[in-house]
Amino acid sequence: MPRPRIPDRRERLLDAAEGLVLARGFDAVNVAAIAAEAGVGKGAVYLEFASKHAILDALLQRGSARMADRVRRELGDHPSLSAAYRSSARALLDDPLMSAAFLDDRGVLGVHALETTDDRYRERHTAVIAWVRHLQAQGRIVEDVTADALALALSSATIGLLSAARLLGPLDAAQLESAIDAIGRMAASLEKE
Repeated sequence: MPRPRIPDRRERLLDAAEGLVLARGFDAVNVAAIAAEAGVGKGAVYLEFASKHAILDALLQRGSARMADRVRRELGDHPSLSAAYRSSARALLDDPLMSAAFLDDRGVLGVHALETTDDRYRERHTAVIAWVRHLQAQGRIVEDVTADALALALSSATIGLLSAARLLGPLDAAQLESAIDAIGRMAASLEKE
């Protein structure tokens, strides 16, 4: 009988941090609490992560990977654009941490997203361009819109959703789901049958 996989220290720390962030909010959690929850010394946290903010970055990256894995399991490796958006909405709404990120729940994430200055959004946008080009090469999206323009529209809509609650006021999960579904419907209008 195979032995169950024991999570490595990094995963234990991320699991502990995610539970604490969801329960208390990022701003109220400190490295010592994460270490205690994970059953390790505070120094062990710093062996894995440079800072508390690096832990939240890792949590959000892990959440994004969870969502992508779920979409891949649900739709396979070659989903249509509209199906991918709809599946992403379901995955997002089932993931409390990622929902908090999109709903701009500062009680959970604090102001961390506002302080992010690296190229992660540009990298994701570049990946969307490549995906749209791939779909066009397969003949699955109309040719009369450039991949760059469509990717910019889709990325802008997604980034807009990330800031919508902050700029327009609180959103709930149903509004978020409807908005993502609307993006999927718009994308469907550019797909070939």
